[in-house]
Amino acid sequence: MVAGALAKTLCSFIFHKVKCEAGKDNGFGRSYIWAGSLESGIQIATNHKKPVMVIIHKSWCTACKKLKPKFASSIDLQNLSKHFVMINLVDEEEPASSAFAPDGNYIPRIIFLSPEGSVDHDIYNEDGSSQHKYFYSKPEQIVKSMRKILEKYKHEQFDA
Repeated sequence: MVAGALAKTLCSFIFHKVKCEAGKDNGFGRSYIWAGSLESGIQIATNHKKPVMVIIHKSWCTACKKLKPKFASSIDLQNLSKHFVMINLVDEEEPASSAFAPDGNYIPRIIFLSPEGSVDHDIYNEDGSSQHKYFYSKPEQIVKSMRKILEKYKHEQFDA
């Protein structure tokens, strides 16, 4: 129990040193440690050899609003998030790069990045639409992709 609290405190300290804004959960949950920006998240990921989850959403989006409480309360997502750098980008924070909209600009989109910071187009919602591969509506779908990317990059986390 003490080790877990110490790890969370250390993680929080590291993340805050690289521009992390406390409470910048945008409704996706305060139980997660959120990077303050895409740039700082990628920097953290490359330094700590962790994959990245990027949630792209809009404040006015009905589908986004429906996903938020499910995401925020998912114990599985919370547990897996400890192995990721978590980034959520709302409204004008959406990246202009087409790499973050591989099959369209719909929302919400969840894009995974390698520990080196490059978009991994192989990880998407296999249980979703073939036209909107990065759209997730259920935590179970997200958990499945998180497990896949952890399996894909697990060697990198332990080679450091």
